[in-house]
Amino acid sequence: MVEDRITDGKRIAELLASEVTGHERPPYDAMAVVDADPDVEPTADGARAYDVECDGERLARVFVQPDRVRLELLVGLEAARESAENAGLRTRPVASEPPRLVVFVEYGAATKRALDVLGEAATAAHGG
Repeated sequence: MVEDRITDGKRIAELLASEVTGHERPPYDAMAVVDADPDVEPTADGARAYDVECDGERLARVFVQPDRVRLELLVGLEAARESAENAGLRTRPVASEPPRLVVFVEYGAATKRALDVLGEAATAAHGG
């Protein structure tokens, strides 16, 4: 059996949004997709598709590129980095103020791993 690997950035972002909103157990039950742009079109640099909040605090921003999603985490960075690396997702720290962590989600099945990264970041940020 051959499985198709989803590598369309917009579709990956949609799958990730479904993961974020589809769980009822902590810390995922406190997460929400906000400020979504339903008409977003992927760009080489990444077009902002939506933000992810946890308990009303911005946790991450999601950017759509033609062949992947760039997830920029704003809180819980060390926990998120460890989780992403353990899950085999590429990361890149951004030395800005405030600092951020970029996690690349390069195919559809990786959205479940990205959700785990968001969960670890949320737990670290909210002391859960």
